Amino acid sequence: MEKRVVITGLGCVTPIGIGTDATWTSVKNGVCGVKELTRFDSTDLSATIAAQIDDFEPTDFIEKREIKKMDRFTQYAVASAKMAFEDSGLEEFDPNRMGVIIGSGIGGIETLETQHTKLIEKGPKKVSPFLIPMMISNMAAGQVAIELGAKGPNTCVVTACASGTHAIGDAFKAIQRGDADIMVCGGAEAPITPMSMAGFCSMKALSTRNDQPEKASRPFDSQRDGFVMGEGAGVLVIEDLEHALKRNADIYAEIVGYGATADAYHITTPAEGGEGAARAMKMAMDDAGISKEDVDYINAHGTSTPYNDKFETMAIKDVFGEHAYKLAVSSTKSMTGHLLGAAGGVESIFCALAIKEGFLPPTINLENPDEDLDLDYVANEGRVADVRCALSNSLGFGGHNGTLAFKKYE
Repeated sequence: MEKRVVITGLGCVTPIGIGTDATWTSVKNGVCGVKELTRFDSTDLSATIAAQIDDFEPTDFIEKREIKKMDRFTQYAVASAKMAFEDSGLEEFDPNRMGVIIGSGIGGIETLETQHTKLIEKGPKKVSPFLIPMMISNMAAGQVAIELGAKGPNTCVVTACASGTHAIGDAFKAIQRGDADIMVCGGAEAPITPMSMAGFCSMKALSTRNDQPEKASRPFDSQRDGFVMGEGAGVLVIEDLEHALKRNADIYAEIVGYGATADAYHITTPAEGGEGAARAMKMAMDDAGISKEDVDYINAHGTSTPYNDKFETMAIKDVFGEHAYKLAVSSTKSMTGHLLGAAGGVESIFCALAIKEGFLPPTINLENPDEDLDLDYVANEGRVADVRCALSNSLGFGGHNGTLAFKKYE
């Protein structure tokens, strides 16, 4: 019999708060973290706004001598993991039965850019010996394992914007099949760099509503014109139910299903009608053994791009039929911006809290309804509601789709 898996710890670093409590308070109040980009000179970019984190102090979480060996994305991951671990109340555990899976879409691109500049301007001898271990995407998982002493399964998922969701799904399955009792899982990303921003600007993926930063991320709105780059990390501690009960752990929610599919269609554009996303949702629900009527809330991928929001809505209607109009759908990217590979980690935390606290996060900036997008997107203000079961969707470049199903623990 497959093991039941529950969420016992949450930790995050986001553009709307350092820590889960601060971030969730911002979500409930509809706070937007998008502002003018100040980390570097963005004058020549078409998009000069981002959801950047300005109040993160790495020394609050990491020894000073270790910080310089970590790219920003790894610092976010370690901080989030430490907060999640502390939140879980774990004290005694078998290190061989605790694993880590942290996803990242891009990894240490800030380090790569900085060191490449040194190579060009000063020559190869000036390139840092830490370039490689700081840059590679798996180092978030590696450093978290070192910090926590986790000697179980340790991997990294790289599936663009679906990375965090796939990491949690893979961790969920690792516990279900008995490979570990505890998994620390989620996603981390720090893509607000000159080259990264230039690349996304060149493909015209980003919003250019530069004169109204806080209004730029507007999922499901008819005036949406692209996503807003964000950064941060979201990490969960998940456990075998029996393991959690033995130590009287507080439980946020239960993970009950995971779906992962491919569009096999296009490198950046979602499949027509969102058929790949639809299959991922169906797969997660089948895995969970839940019916469409059981689902009360979907945290949508909801990037604020013309294609994503239209096709994801079509996918939801395809899967849920008439029930699509009875459930709530929202995109918290309207507040956090798009955290790429970290999005699934942060949004899974929001699903767990929506279930635990009975609160539906809003989609802010939904001011001009699109006639094709006619679901309940929890427009502009969150609301109290009983959430028995929630889905979280993540869809990545390359046609990667991931859906997680969460349920109230009982």
